Amino acid sequence: MYAIIETGGKQYKVEEGDELDVELLGDVQGEYKFDKILMVHDGENPHIGEPHLSRCEVVADVVGDTKGLKVIAFKYKRGNYRRTVGHRQKYTRVKIKKIVAA
Repeated sequence: MYAIIETGGKQYKVEEGDELDVELLGDVQGEYKFDKILMVHDGENPHIGEPHLSRCEVVADVVGDTKGLKVIAFKYKRGNYRRTVGHRQKYTRVKIKKIVAA
């Protein structure tokens, strides 16, 4: 059984036991419920939402906050102009506990 969820403007295919990094969810501890479910496939027939499925949710445990890889932006012009800027995106790591499909 798998589901396709939407969070942070992105879509993820998740199964029970998966661990993934999603956009930062804020100050969330313990359990988190994703309610924007686009599709659930139970092994035989898919249930597709228009755009979301009602009475379905994906329950996940919040493992903690992480940071992505560092991205370096470097500007250069002739003469004496050089600028270096770095950025690390913050993520929330979640572990999918169960998929509830009604």
